[in-house]
Amino acid sequence: MVRFPVTRLAGLVITLLAASFLIFSSLYLTPGDPISTLSGGRTLPPEAVEAVRQQYHLDDPFLLRYLAWLGDVVRGDLGESFAFNAAVSALVSARAGTTVMLVAMASVLIVGVGITLGVLGGIRGGLLDKGMLVTTVIGQAVPSFVAAMVLIWLFAVRWSWFPAIGSGEGFADRLHHLTLPAMALALAYLAYVARISRAATRDELGREHVETARARGFSSSQVVRRHVVRNAMIPIVTVSGLTIAGLLAGTVVVERAFNLDGLGSLLVEAVVRKDVAVVQAVSLILVTAFVVVNTLVDLLYRVLDPRMGLAAGP
Repeated sequence: MVRFPVTRLAGLVITLLAASFLIFSSLYLTPGDPISTLSGGRTLPPEAVEAVRQQYHLDDPFLLRYLAWLGDVVRGDLGESFAFNAAVSALVSARAGTTVMLVAMASVLIVGVGITLGVLGGIRGGLLDKGMLVTTVIGQAVPSFVAAMVLIWLFAVRWSWFPAIGSGEGFADRLHHLTLPAMALALAYLAYVARISRAATRDELGREHVETARARGFSSSQVVRRHVVRNAMIPIVTVSGLTIAGLLAGTVVVERAFNLDGLGSLLVEAVVRKDVAVVQAVSLILVTAFVVVNTLVDLLYRVLDPRMGLAAGP
């Protein structure tokens, strides 16, 4: 009971350490002097150069530099941004709320609507199933930036139901502003999760244990709830977890389309302005979120099916 989560958490730590090492190494893989890379090619006065050398321990051996940088990251010190003239941690904290809320709203749409449509289509079949298949095929074929333009034209320009740009102020206003971005971000992922949910449900409906439950006199609702949906949730949880983790990368396009002040737009601005410190910080945050979500999915397996922990071995 204890070995399974401990193994997964140990894997999480090892993966994050490896990712942090690769992200830190990117600074020294780029051609040129590290100071020139950190400053984006800007000319710094001698005192600023010396401050950068001390802050990033550029006179120390490579491994010591990495350990010092990692220690700073753990303490919340992500360095200084020369392009934005501010602490990277302050830039990230100011923008993280928009991205978190956007991903949360898109995740609710994907999990709530996608799984519901897929399970209902798989169980009921008929016209509902065919309509769901056609709709999801179209949804998967539409890129997020195209969905963003269509949604802006329809709901913001033509009908004026939602604002076209900006993140809003306050919780309720942010919900209003982020509705269209969340729909644009979730559309293709929602369609994919719905199709996987349908396939998993139909696969479980044809299994022998479901026929046995029906032969023993269980009602249709009991069979669906206990023997179909529960067993079908294993592949559904897998796909949903990977999908939600992938939303973080999709925010880059959507945030630019709706002019949102999130981490995705910050990453794009940092790349354009050659701000390596910001790129490293945002990349590390996105990788960490992806790995954490996947670890949570692994732990959720154990809740849905205790045999998963035994199958994982020692």
